[in-house]
Amino acid sequence: MNLIKDIAGTVSFTRLYVKIRQEDGAFTILVRLQNHLKTEEAAWGQETAATIEIASSMIGALAEQYSIPQQCISIDIGMENFRDGTLH
Repeated sequence: MNLIKDIAGTVSFTRLYVKIRQEDGAFTILVRLQNHLKTEEAAWGQETAATIEIASSMIGALAEQYSIPQQCISIDIGMENFRDGTLH
């Protein structure tokens, strides 16, 4: 995953903050990783996904990579027209 590069093994993250925005038929993913115990340990990145499902899997992979539990993940989703999104 290209969201966060070249930092694996050098820092540990405890929090994951995500904003997913639908723009022109694609999804922009803005990510911020942070260690709440060492606030100087932080990283951020941006990626684009074709579907909300791909965006979701990218976030899941990032959380798994850094062993961030679900209760420490915050996700904000903004869609152009939520009725055109996935069926629940």
